[in-house]
Amino acid sequence: MSGIPPAATEMIEILPVSLLDQHRAQVETMKSLAHSLGIGIGWHYLLDWAWMLSLLGEVGGKRILDAGAGEGLLQWYLAGRGAEIISVDRTSRAELSLRFRARYTVRGLQPGDLASPMQVLRKNINHATGLSTKIISFIRGAGGVIASALPKSTPGKVIIHNQDLTKLPLIPDSSVDAVVAVSALEHNNPEGLSGVVDELLRVLKPGGFLLATLGAARDQDWFHDPSKGWCYTDASLRKLFRLPGEVHSNYALYDELFSALRNCEELRLNLADLYFHSGDNGMPWGKWDPQYQPVGICKRK
Repeated sequence: MSGIPPAATEMIEILPVSLLDQHRAQVETMKSLAHSLGIGIGWHYLLDWAWMLSLLGEVGGKRILDAGAGEGLLQWYLAGRGAEIISVDRTSRAELSLRFRARYTVRGLQPGDLASPMQVLRKNINHATGLSTKIISFIRGAGGVIASALPKSTPGKVIIHNQDLTKLPLIPDSSVDAVVAVSALEHNNPEGLSGVVDELLRVLKPGGFLLATLGAARDQDWFHDPSKGWCYTDASLRKLFRLPGEVHSNYALYDELFSALRNCEELRLNLADLYFHSGDNGMPWGKWDPQYQPVGICKRK
């Protein structure tokens, strides 16, 4: 059985800013967790999380694959709620920060996926310059190593797997209750995304759901160069995610929803610091000027 409530249905939904107030308690919880873990929040991620978590329901005891997880917040939140997370990303997290390991049970799917806490500590000390900096690095790191070995209060766990999503040979067929992907799949080109979807559906249990957020495009697919992500039309999403014509979509409200997004004070005023240091992101140099809007896909196997 999947962790998705039985009433959930397949859909394509451009994420409305009304989600922020509809799921206010959840939104504030995610803000607080991000702050405590030192994780910057993507400019539309509060919408992504609110939508996705409202569909996931109770996750305790479930096995969930987080596709394109990086070091992102959702996996830690779900592990804190008792889920076993298979955290997959093509970028290596072998040297995952000890601050995560101190709080959560973390291991690698295979030995090369996650270095030991002591290996991370030694590398941090070697990279430190000057004796005083090395001493500080040792003291902080030693605390992290000790905390990593202690029992955790969070009931779930995160299993790191550094692997491209197009091929997951170590994850068996029909072995996960749900798949989540927060603003990750759009970094595959349209041809590659089709193969990724096939692979994610392969590992998903029958009756389980794939929940993904991507960028929405009004009239034709296009590539947003600063964030290195594709934006997709309703027709393309139906084709890529194998969704039939009768599946609900709110793309007819595209312009109305985009206007509300551009005028959303909460998202504009809470833009993370990370956006102000680069033009290579979804909100170049911290200027509030959304060029696309997030869309959620709910696909049942």
